[in-house]
Amino acid sequence: MARFVNKKTKMFVDKEKVDTNTSEYSSNWQGRVFVVDPDKSRIAKEMGFEKRGEFAIKVR
Repeated sequence: MARFVNKKTKMFVDKEKVDTNTSEYSSNWQGRVFVVDPDKSRIAKEMGFEKRGEFAIKVR
């Protein structure tokens, strides 16, 4: 099953929330990062993730 990622935020989204008529989401991604506490995470700060959640490293 393909997982979709918001191209702008790189955050994973539920398949039900994806509007297939727009190019805002992609199922073509590589790598994952789980951010538990964005305030304490050096990786989250470096990559620009301000929310808690699951993010893709590379999105096409």
